[in-house]
Amino acid sequence: MNKLSFSLALLALVLSVFTFFYLQSSSELVYVDVNQLMEGYERTKVVRTEFEAKAKTLNANVDSLMVDWQNELRSYEKERSKLSKTELELKQKLLGNKQQQINNYQQAIQKQIQDEDKKATQTVINDINDYVKQYGKDNGYKIIFGASGGGNIMYAHDATDLTDEILKGLNAEFKGAK
Repeated sequence: MNKLSFSLALLALVLSVFTFFYLQSSSELVYVDVNQLMEGYERTKVVRTEFEAKAKTLNANVDSLMVDWQNELRSYEKERSKLSKTELELKQKLLGNKQQQINNYQQAIQKQIQDEDKKATQTVINDINDYVKQYGKDNGYKIIFGASGGGNIMYAHDATDLTDEILKGLNAEFKGAK
């Protein structure tokens, strides 16, 4: 009887050690490098290119208005000596009002550009988050951490880094959606 209980105890010990090491090697806690995902994701590049083109067009409109205003100012400076006091005051007021309108327009454009940038970035972030969430569910992970280089994950074993695998799947899904 004593031999049987010793054998069972030994078997239980071996099984528990094996289970412990097996669970340690197949960790359900993994991470992805969020910065690498953002930079490597194909949609990020597409969205960034579209955004930059739109921002360039909007800024070109402001630049065009500024050039027109500067030309009017130069013209005013040349004709200034020929104008009466009333005409000078009126012209100065008109130039001042136009400059204020351009400044207001420029501020509105800058706000629009910032809003468009946030919207574009959020679209990419939502794609990544949705994909990672589904990937985690499909592969049985309890948690997937996001490392962003700010010190939230100081060290992790290379085997727990899913960044490359997630990035490949994310880009494949994006290319398939095109």
